[in-house]
Amino acid sequence: MNRQVVIIPTYNEEENILNLYKKIKQNIKTDILFVDDNSTDKTQKIIKTLKLKSKNINYIFRPAKLGIGSAHKDGLKWAYKRKYKIIITMDGDGTHDPKYLKNMIKKLDIYDLVISNRFLNKNSLKDWPFYRIVLTTIRHYLLLFFLNLKFDASGGLRCINSKKIKLKDLLSKSNDYCYFWENLYFLNKKKYNIGDIPVHLPYRKQGSSKMKISDIRNALIYLLIFFINNKLRNK
Repeated sequence: MNRQVVIIPTYNEEENILNLYKKIKQNIKTDILFVDDNSTDKTQKIIKTLKLKSKNINYIFRPAKLGIGSAHKDGLKWAYKRKYKIIITMDGDGTHDPKYLKNMIKKLDIYDLVISNRFLNKNSLKDWPFYRIVLTTIRHYLLLFFLNLKFDASGGLRCINSKKIKLKDLLSKSNDYCYFWENLYFLNKKKYNIGDIPVHLPYRKQGSSKMKISDIRNALIYLLIFFINNKLRNK
């Protein structure tokens, strides 16, 4: 078994998985865990085929679409149980480029957690639709304003040193997109050493985004409730 594993949550990513797998192999030697939420396309079939060809492929097939945060938590529990030292999480839609993984792993010599940051490079989102740039930027500044999170707190490309970070500190409450910033908020509060690297994040070229308007609305409500509850607890 490798000392590191890449966790990739998937839902209907048949157009992206093979290319992502090849790019990961070109950049690092690692095990890979797919966490699939009952995809209705050929995603699971492709994963099974990869598993037959490589002992480094693993998967968890869940019975329904249970949320991106929930998928990360299930993947992390699986990885910690198997005592991987380095745990990487990334999206399955092709927007997270494996070329950054070597540098992220190297920086674990200094940090407990290394995350990507789309806001360190002003051209990172240049090929995104305007409305997505606006939404992502607004979310970034809301998290800065409400929670004083100076990182790119909503990104899923992360590299974890499991020898330094306790599993329980990665299992925050949210099962959806809010998991990313909620998780980072508590890790930062517990004084873990967090570093970030600039990345270019291309807009997805294959498939469609899984984020809906309802996800954005619910995330804003969740953030406001989270902020109020924390204010009350700290009085």
